[in-house]
Amino acid sequence: MTRKMTLPRLMTDFDTDAECRAALEQLRWPKGVRCLRCGSDSISRITTRKQFDCNDCRYRFSVTTGTIFNDSHLPLAKWFMAVLLLCEAKKGMSANQVMRTLGVAKKTAWYLCHRIREAMTDVSPRPLTGTVEADETYIGGTRRGMGRGYVGNKAMVLAALERGGHIRMKVDKRDDKATLQGFIADHVSPDVTNIYTDEHPSYQGLDADSGAVGLHQTVNHSAKEWVRGDVHTNSVEGAFGLFKRGVVGSFHQISHKHLDRYLDEFEFRFNNRKNPYLFRDTLIRLVNGTPLQYEQLTA
Repeated sequence: MTRKMTLPRLMTDFDTDAECRAALEQLRWPKGVRCLRCGSDSISRITTRKQFDCNDCRYRFSVTTGTIFNDSHLPLAKWFMAVLLLCEAKKGMSANQVMRTLGVAKKTAWYLCHRIREAMTDVSPRPLTGTVEADETYIGGTRRGMGRGYVGNKAMVLAALERGGHIRMKVDKRDDKATLQGFIADHVSPDVTNIYTDEHPSYQGLDADSGAVGLHQTVNHSAKEWVRGDVHTNSVEGAFGLFKRGVVGSFHQISHKHLDRYLDEFEFRFNNRKNPYLFRDTLIRLVNGTPLQYEQLTA
């Protein structure tokens, strides 16, 4: 997979189970198949069962053993198509749309999408550097006229964005100083050059309290100040806008319970927006990540 994946190419190169298994084998074991139990590279193939047999410990396994694909009855070709759809849908794709596109049951599509989102989660994100913008917004709910510090039945989403780089997003409950500055301290490097926020009082003293040595400056939105030289939060607000358009236009509604997983999907796609091998890298996460069980998802 050395080229950018497109739908016509996917339907040509990975339209059979054998082609999909060969691709997963290459991604999972780029230096050759190794036993999942003892690590031996002395492996025999059982072609009639699509399995491998370890010549040292006699453990039998397949390319999907221990992966997100293992307990799924969905053909691998449809898994590959679902991965491409979620990778390329800039504003996301709903389970209903996946259901119609792949011709599967709604429950299957819903579970499929959440398992792919789970694999997209970045378990060890690097700290943000350079110039970072931070902001908070509110998602969902029905009540209007919210003021500062009021969450009500809406979910608060925090974000920090490195200009020209990655974004970090998180669902939280309070917009107090400990929460907002704690989020920045968790995701922004101490040697950041600049941190730009709005005039929210919880950001006051950010330089000293977060340990950041960068210069913290604000724009006063309540006074209709949006840009002052290089100081603004337009980039992170633009990212919020893109996510919200996905919520309204693609998903229509998102439960608070699963919001973090939708944010992980958006964050992964945003951070890989310039990656020509996004499809391949997502498959690598799927074969190496921990499978999300249906019981966990619905608990």
